[in-house]
Amino acid sequence: MLFKETDSLDGIWETVMHELHRAVLDKKHPFRFVTLATLSGDQPDMRYVVLREMDEQHQFYCYTDSRSQKIVQLNKNPTLSLLFYHPKKRCQVKVHGTTAIHHQNKISQKHWQKVQGEARKAYQASIDPAKEIDAPTDAHNWDEEKDDSHFVVLEIQPKIVECLQLDGLRHLRAIFKRKENSWAGSWLAP
Repeated sequence: MLFKETDSLDGIWETVMHELHRAVLDKKHPFRFVTLATLSGDQPDMRYVVLREMDEQHQFYCYTDSRSQKIVQLNKNPTLSLLFYHPKKRCQVKVHGTTAIHHQNKISQKHWQKVQGEARKAYQASIDPAKEIDAPTDAHNWDEEKDDSHFVVLEIQPKIVECLQLDGLRHLRAIFKRKENSWAGSWLAP
C-alpha cells in the first residue's frame, strides 16, 4: 500500500509526489510509463508516454513528435489527463491538467540535450506518425540529420491529483486541488 487511512492528507501528498519523482529516476518504476488522455473531437484518445521529468512545482514533462496526433489534439484543446498505476502497491493516481507545448524553444532545446544516440531517432522518422504505410519496414527510415525539428516537450500543469488506494473492501480515495501555488486535499468516498 502507498497510503493508509491513518495517514494525513499532507503525508499522502508527500508520499505520492515522492513516488512520482522516483519514476523519473528509476526506469523500472511503474509510474514511469503513464497513460496520457486527450480529446479527439468528442472522443477520448489514450496512449502511453514516458514521464521524463517532474519539477519542484509538480509539473510533468513528456516527449513526443511534433507531427503526432496528440499535438494536433492538444493544440485544439490543451486539457488532458494522466493515469498512473502501481500494481505492487495497488495505487492509482489520476492527474487532470493542461499542457504547454514546447517546440524549438529554450525548454525543448534543454531537454533535447538529454536525448542521446539512437533514442533521437524516435523524433526523426521520415514518415509522419500514424500515416498509413504498405509494410512495417517502410517506417524504419530516419532523417540523416540528428536535429530536433520534430522534437516536442509537453509541460503538463496539474490542476487536480486524485489518489485511489485499493485495499479489498476498504479502498481509500483522496483528492488534491491546486489553489494558486499550493495544494489543498480532502478525502473522497472510494
